This record gives sequence, structure tokens and C-alpha cells, in this order.
Amino acid sequence: MDQGLDAAGALLGEPLSDPADLGGSGRSTVLRARAASGRSVIVKAFTQTPEARRAFTGEAAGLALGVAGPELLAVDPEQRLLVVADLGTAPTLADLLLGDDPAAAERALSAWARGLGELAVAAAPRRAEFDGLWSRYRLGLPAWHEEPWAAQNAAALPAALAAAGVAPAPGLAAELDRIGTTCGERYPAFTPGDTCPDNNLITPGGLRLIDFEAACFQSVFLTAAYCRMPFSSCWCVFTLPPGWAERVERTYREQVVAVHPELADDAVWEAGLAAAVAVWTVDATVRLLPRVLTEDAPLHPRRRPVPTRRQLLCHRWAQAAGLPGLPAFTETVRGLLKLADDWRTPQLPGYPAFRSGVSPDARAGR
Repeated sequence: MDQGLDAAGALLGEPLSDPADLGGSGRSTVLRARAASGRSVIVKAFTQTPEARRAFTGEAAGLALGVAGPELLAVDPEQRLLVVADLGTAPTLADLLLGDDPAAAERALSAWARGLGELAVAAAPRRAEFDGLWSRYRLGLPAWHEEPWAAQNAAALPAALAAAGVAPAPGLAAELDRIGTTCGERYPAFTPGDTCPDNNLITPGGLRLIDFEAACFQSVFLTAAYCRMPFSSCWCVFTLPPGWAERVERTYREQVVAVHPELADDAVWEAGLAAAVAVWTVDATVRLLPRVLTEDAPLHPRRRPVPTRRQLLCHRWAQAAGLPGLPAFTETVRGLLKLADDWRTPQLPGYPAFRSGVSPDARAGR
């Protein structure tokens, strides 16, 4: 910690002290520190693994673009080190959804969706600039949008199904290939990448996004699916009151049609969202199904409340079982739901903030 603090201070041009460990991840160490000038800063030091090196590039390029997130104060690719402005200790969207104030949680959800849409609009003309920043901070790895992760998941799905004793429906491979094309480059939009609830601060000045490790331009549908499902690849997943996901999704869509007017066409939007939900459902299945065949476990090692892996999978499969225009995929998902019958997993409950009722705004339909 002292070595990293000294390096960050030298990079910033003023000594740092009073480090506080903010946890980080397997890819990075994150510290809050006090600069000699009196300001508080965040120091993020990345490890040498390939995943961490690409995360460094994403964070550096995404923040250097300057359309969202904390101000990037200093960066050193050789040391894989970032120093950014400290946004303080505001609650995250996850904190509010897991809290007991439905009105605050509703406002935060709306701000989150609107903020993601506004970010997509603001960054739309700056794709070439982002690509240049990625090249500037590249550590030998391709950009996230160049990683064929959806195709890799599709290729891994048959083995996961076979291990669970579930037969893929005829035509599934071709259908997944078409889904990947739908969620390709046709309607790109900028995203921090990991827009899960714990990466969004709800400050007095509004929404502030953090964690740009997976920053990229990706299909707008993949981000929109976070609104509909909600939170496609996250641990903080419970159910929303009826109609709420639709309102959150609409808030995001109202912003991004300014960039891609074709998305005002309901047929285009619905086909794209169905494909994106399928992509994220395959992602969850490939990641989690092999880990739940013999036992269940919480999705997060420390946060509570949190659903179990089986709860999340059952919820995702139930959501995907009625997707339009994807007969082979939905038939396969129904086979997974039959497998899950033996688990007798409790149904995924609602977010704690809304279990005692909904806010006045929600009752009024706003």
C-alpha cells in the first residue's frame, strides 16, 4: 500500500497520506487518500494479469474521454496506475434498492436510466476519440467491443447444457449466431461497461457513474437489457413492482433515439431487446449453471440481502422463456426450467425498498 501511495503521489505531483482501503477486486487495489493540498483522491492500481491490464486500459480511456465519471487526474500505463477525483461517500443505487425508502429508490432508478442514455448521446460523436485513447493506453489487448464474448458464450453453451442433462433444441446454434449479429455494431452506444447498481453513486448533484474498466461502444440493446431484466450481469438482482422495468427502459430509450432514430420503431426495438436478453441469459447460464448442479450459494460473498445463484438462473430462464422470434432458444430455456423444478428454489423476491409499498410517484404513474 505504501509503495502504491508513493507512486501515485509522484504521478500526481504532491504527496499522499492517510490511505483507506476501499476493497477493489481481484484485478485492482483501490485506495482513498489525502493529498498535500488537502483534496481527497482515489488511487487505483491494477495487477499484471491480462484481464487487469485490459481493465486498466478501459478505465483510463473511458475516463479520459471526459463524458462521465470522476475526473481523471493522473495516469501511468507502465505502472498500471490511475488517480481520480474522489466523488465522496454518497449511497449507490444498490444501497437504495436494498434500503427502505421506495421514493428514493424510484428516483435513483430513473436517474440511472436517464444518465446512461444521456451518456450515450454525449459520447456518440466521439467514437474515434475513444478509439484513439484506447490505443494510447493499450497494454497489448484488444478493446472490449473487439472481444467476441457473446460468440464464446454461445460456443460454450452446449457443454453446459450437456453437463446438466438438457438437450439443446434443433436450430439453437444458428439462432444464437443470428442473435449475436443483432447485438453487433449496428446501433453502438458508449457505456462504462459495468452499469450494475453498486457502480452508480446517487449524489446531491445527481447520478455519478464509477467503474469504467469495461468502457466501450457496444450495442445499445445490450445496455437497454439492463433496464428490462434488470441488471443483466449483476449480483443485486431482485424483482421490481409491475410496470417499473418498462418505465425505466422507456426513460433510457427516450434518450438514445436521438442518436439512433430507427429505435423509435417498436418492431426494431423489441427484436433487438429480445436478442439482448437472450445474450445475457446465455451469459448467466454459462457462468453459473456448472456451479449449481450439486449445490446452491449466494451470488455475492459479502453483501446481504442477495439472491442465490439458482434463484437468479430460474428468474432469468423464466424471463427468457417467452421471448418472441426465438423458438429454439425459448424451447431450450424451458428445458432448463424443467431441470430447475427439482431444485425447489424459492421465487426471487422484490427489492427490499419496495416490499412495503410503492412511492407516491409510482402510484401516480410517473
